[in-house]
Amino acid sequence: MLLYTSYGKIVRVRVTTTTSLYATGLLDYLADQFYREYPNVRIDFIAVGSGEALKRAAKGDACMVFVHAPSLEREYVEKGVLEQHRIIAYNFFVIVGPQDDPAGVRGAKSATEVFMKIYVAGEEGKATFVSRGDYSGTHVKELSIWRFASLDPRGRPWYRESGAGMAQTLVMANELRAYTLSDIGTYLKLKKDGKLPNLEILYANSTELINIYSVYIVKSCAGEERKYAELFADFIYNNQDLIGRYGVDKYGQPLFYPAKDKESDLYKIWLKLSRG
Repeated sequence: MLLYTSYGKIVRVRVTTTTSLYATGLLDYLADQFYREYPNVRIDFIAVGSGEALKRAAKGDACMVFVHAPSLEREYVEKGVLEQHRIIAYNFFVIVGPQDDPAGVRGAKSATEVFMKIYVAGEEGKATFVSRGDYSGTHVKELSIWRFASLDPRGRPWYRESGAGMAQTLVMANELRAYTLSDIGTYLKLKKDGKLPNLEILYANSTELINIYSVYIVKSCAGEERKYAELFADFIYNNQDLIGRYGVDKYGQPLFYPAKDKESDLYKIWLKLSRG
């Protein structure tokens, strides 16, 4: 069924996206700004993990993709599914956990050391870890840290998989007083909203845990939908100040940082991460 407004036919653009960009409200905020210039367009966001977002794009269920899993992204670019890659933002992953920190990770020198301490504490029955378990960008990053630590926690009784988005995973970790890996944006939002009273950031490292967000156009997408998907991508790329301002008033700091003026350095990091 076609929808019409005073501006004419509504054009709908299907977008699959990582949950963190959506759960924080950033994408709806950007879309609302975009509608001021293009009132005949509506963006339909489908918030799933990065892995699922890419799978749906490959099936033709999306015209545009927002993701933060460089190693997965590279696979789909090489398969010819995605094109017009742009890095639009970055923030950082953080390791959060219970305030009493039973694994003693405060003061650790690396994320690998943190995970090693959690593993030992888990085996001793002192700690629990909640994984996304959904092959999202965050899950892929978590698995890479375990791999660097030469540890495999899967199947251990203290290692739980939520199979859900970041917000649900954080709430589960809060209820279990467990550790988890999170993007800082979703954590700050839920913490400010009073949903994570039992969790705090226990490890953060801007170099080791950088989290890069990219947008792509799906190669098979065509027609009016593709036209406006490209316009939306252009709008975000050219108005990255909106990303930098988002969340500052409410959370005291940006939830995401614009990639503008840092694209060369971020792309080098993205390339390194894309190799796994």
